[in-house]
Amino acid sequence: MSLKFTAPAAKEARPPQPPARTSMRGHLREYGMILSLALIVIFFEKMTNGALLLPLNLTNLVLQNSYIVIMALGMLLVIVAGHIDLSVGSVAGFIGAIAAVLMVQFHLNMVLTSVLCLGIGAAIGAAQGYWIAFFKIPSFIVTLAGMLVFRGLCLVVLAGQSVGPFPVIFQKLSSGFLPDLVTGAKLNVTSLVLTILLTVAMIGMGVRNRIKRQRNGISQDSALFFGLKNAVMAIIVLGLGYLLSSYRGLPNVLMIMIVLIALYTFVTLRTTIGRRIYALGGNEKAAKLSGIRTERLTFLTFVNMGVLSALAGLIFAARLNTATPKAGTSFELDVIAACFIGGASASGGVGKVTGAVIGAFVMGIMNNGMSIVGVGIDWQQVIKGLVLLAAVCFDVYNRNRS
Repeated sequence: MSLKFTAPAAKEARPPQPPARTSMRGHLREYGMILSLALIVIFFEKMTNGALLLPLNLTNLVLQNSYIVIMALGMLLVIVAGHIDLSVGSVAGFIGAIAAVLMVQFHLNMVLTSVLCLGIGAAIGAAQGYWIAFFKIPSFIVTLAGMLVFRGLCLVVLAGQSVGPFPVIFQKLSSGFLPDLVTGAKLNVTSLVLTILLTVAMIGMGVRNRIKRQRNGISQDSALFFGLKNAVMAIIVLGLGYLLSSYRGLPNVLMIMIVLIALYTFVTLRTTIGRRIYALGGNEKAAKLSGIRTERLTFLTFVNMGVLSALAGLIFAARLNTATPKAGTSFELDVIAACFIGGASASGGVGKVTGAVIGAFVMGIMNNGMSIVGVGIDWQQVIKGLVLLAAVCFDVYNRNRS
C-alpha cells in the first residue's frame, strides 16, 4: 500500500489592507477646537455688525495677541512636560524694562540690546529650571516666587516710572509691516504672494505626510475628509491674507509668529527631543528608566520658556513704545488659559502647538469681540474663567473615557 503525501495548500493571498481611518470621534476631538473658534468668530462677526473681520481690526488682533501666542508656544512645552510657569508675565515686563533702560537711557544699539535681553531671559529660565529639575522643588512654588521677584525688579529698574519712547527701528518690531515690492497697487502684492506660497506649502506638506503615513500603514483621514479639510484651510488662510493685504500687508510680528509656529511644530512632531518631552509628561519614571535624562529635559524647557518670555517682552514694549511698571500683568493667566483651551492636559503629556495657537486666538477674539460689543471688563473676566473651566472639564472627561 503506497502512501501519498500532498503538499499543504498554500494560503490564499490576501490583498493588502488599506490603512485604518481615523474615527469620527477622533475628528471631533482633534478639530473640535477649530470648530469652536469658527463659531466664536461667526458669533462676534454678527454681534459687531461686521466690525470683527475688518482689515484694520484683524491687524489689531494679530498685534494684540502676538506676545500671548509666542509665550504659549513655550508654555505648551512646560505643561506637556508636567510643569507650570507663573512668572512669564513678570519676566516679559522685566525684560521690557531692561530694553527701555539700555536703549533710551544708555542709547545702546537695538540689535545688541535684543541679544542681551534674550540672553537674560535664557538665564532667568535656567535659574528657575535648575531648582525645579535638579532640586525637585515644585514648579508652581519656584515660578510663583519668580513672578514676585521679577515684578519687583521691574519696578526697581524703572524706578516706578515709565521709560520711552523707543527708537523708530525698534518700534517696527511690533508695529511695522512687510514692505511691498510692487508700488501703485491697491493691495500689498508682496504680502498676498507670500500668503499664496504659505498656503501651497501647507497643503504640500499635508499631502507629503499623508503619502508617508499611507506607505507605513498608519491610520489617517479619508480622502474626502482630507480634501475638504485642506480646501477649508486654504480658503481661510487666503481670505485672511487678502484682508490683511488690503490694509497694510502682513505685520512683521506675524512673520515672526509663523516662523516660530513652524519651528515648534517641527520640534514637537519630528524630533527626538520633542518626543521625549511628551514621554516626560506622560510618565516621568518610565521616561527615566528608558534612558531619558529627565532633569536636563526639564531644565531645557524652562530655558526655552525664558527666551520666549523675553521675546514677548520686547514685542510688547515695542508695541506700547514705552516700558511701564505694570507691563505683563496677568499675561501668565492668558498664556496658561490658551494652552488649556487649546487641548493641553493639566496632567502633562498631551498638547499640540496648533491647539495652543488656536486657544490664544480664542481668548484674543473673545476679548476683542466683547470690547467692541461693550461688555465690561468685569464680565469679560467671568466669561473667560468659565471658558477655561469648561476646557479643563472637557479634558478630564476625555481622559476618563479613554
